[in-house]
Amino acid sequence: MNMRYISYDTLMIRLVVLYIDDKIGSDWPGRWTHVRKILARTGPFAHPDFEPGPEVLEFLQKTCKVLVVGAGGLGCELLKNLALMGFGNIHVIDMDTVDISNLNRQFLFRPKDIGKSKAEAAAQFIMSRVPGCIVTAHFKKIQDYDEDFYRSFHIVVCGLDSVIARRWINGMLVNILSNEDGMLDPSSIVPMVDGGTEGFKGNARVVIPGMSACIECTLDLYPPQVNFPLCTIAHTPRLPEHCIEYVRVLLWPKEQPFGDGVEIDGDDPEHIQWIYDKSLDRATMYNIHGITYRLTQGVIKHIIPAVASTNAVIAAVCTTEVFKLATSCCNPLNNYMVFNDTDGLYTYTFEAEKKENCLSCGQTVQSMEFSNKAKLQDVIDYLTQAPEYQMKSPGITTYIDGKNKTLYMPTVPSIEERTRPNLKKTLQELELGDGQELVVADITTPTSIVFKLKLIVTMTDD
Repeated sequence: MNMRYISYDTLMIRLVVLYIDDKIGSDWPGRWTHVRKILARTGPFAHPDFEPGPEVLEFLQKTCKVLVVGAGGLGCELLKNLALMGFGNIHVIDMDTVDISNLNRQFLFRPKDIGKSKAEAAAQFIMSRVPGCIVTAHFKKIQDYDEDFYRSFHIVVCGLDSVIARRWINGMLVNILSNEDGMLDPSSIVPMVDGGTEGFKGNARVVIPGMSACIECTLDLYPPQVNFPLCTIAHTPRLPEHCIEYVRVLLWPKEQPFGDGVEIDGDDPEHIQWIYDKSLDRATMYNIHGITYRLTQGVIKHIIPAVASTNAVIAAVCTTEVFKLATSCCNPLNNYMVFNDTDGLYTYTFEAEKKENCLSCGQTVQSMEFSNKAKLQDVIDYLTQAPEYQMKSPGITTYIDGKNKTLYMPTVPSIEERTRPNLKKTLQELELGDGQELVVADITTPTSIVFKLKLIVTMTDD
């Protein structure tokens, strides 16, 4: 007879949970005393719409539907906090699996969870430890769901390490807004609480789509990605990172170790191992120390070291904001908070203002101004490098003589190869005139964006 070993502590926890569920259900006397003290009476900081009473806690436990995006360092803290504050209907979405490197700070996971879905493992752990809380896991990409899915939630809270994912979620929540007779329909608003950490620094913000500044409005607040000068990594490397960047930027395209046209996958162990070995060779050549597999993966994936205490602080702030939005017991954050404990402890709150020509929530038509002698590649560079756009791989289509024409599409290999010659053509050669509308699609937004081209005619020299 096969018997699986269960530790004494685990057995006792399970017995206690079973006893609670069997004898007194998901609640027991005094469990929600502290939450009731906040929700049963009003106060000087309460929102004007706040109506104290037992119905508010019942709404939290049975009705309010919260989506947690990300089950990593921040996500684990958010799930724990939300469950312990009384939220009974939580969904969590994450496309990643548990890695051994996650165990030091993502406390909902155990060695037995390595290789499993983060969302599923986190959901199971929360439900096993917090009776009455139902956590639904989604082991998928955020892009796998449509508007109806996101429209079904009361609040979305993000614990992401990707600016692209933040922008996509932001765009989705703006897109599901509806207007009636020019007025914003309040029932279509799904507030978003967003948290982010970077070492000993962090931030939290509340976004009310259509009313407050969104992610795109303040895109320039995100720190620029660290890039090393090409001359340094090619000729005078001094740091381990220089050696890794040399292999990533110069050696990989030259040697194509896994086939012609195969791009680096930061989650593929074989890719990372090849870069690690080549980086070690270059480091040895220049007597540079400090190359490790973990550093290699960190440089390739632009990973910033995470600090558990920062995650805890920012998650606590975000959970408090979710609680305030769900109950109206207090006015929400207005609307951006920064945290820094690098040298002492510093916090600061300010109101980020809406941007009139915001790419996502702005009411104005986006425009681009170019010379007719500019090339399509110049347009691509502008969309990827301009601070207000920061696109990653924009594809451009347009309408000419009533027909749809694809100018460039990088995400589909066959179309990319066919449209690549257009990058070297001028806008005049592509028959693009003043006022031409260009439809741009990118991974940073769930919908395409229409730009109106303002063309400056430049005379050809004789």
